[in-house]
Amino acid sequence: MSIELDHSIVSSRDKAAGARRLAEILGVASGPARFGPFHAVYVNEGLTLDFIDTDEDFPVQHFCFRVTPADFETIRVRLDAMGIPWRGTVSGPMDRKVGAHFGNIYWNEPDGHQWELLTVSYARAS
Repeated sequence: MSIELDHSIVSSRDKAAGARRLAEILGVASGPARFGPFHAVYVNEGLTLDFIDTDEDFPVQHFCFRVTPADFETIRVRLDAMGIPWRGTVSGPMDRKVGAHFGNIYWNEPDGHQWELLTVSYARAS
């Protein structure tokens, strides 16, 4: 059996702004609502993040993107150029230091969601 994550819904206070910002950071396409109330970010051929507006409370969501070393550097530089603070640990100061143990970085969005970027998964064997 082959199971792949197709899409996930990301709660937001401003779905269009959140989707545009993430798409710009990752260097991928975003688009208007494909259907219903969503604003999509096309992460790759197999994954779409659908942002939806809500006035209700929602938990902070966490998404981790695994990329090539070259793409990692491109995105890290893009975060700096956009003035978005980041850190190398899941919590702590936004010190713009890549994580010493796993070579990852984290940043938070205005809605509070935490995004992570790495080149090698530490969650499972490669």
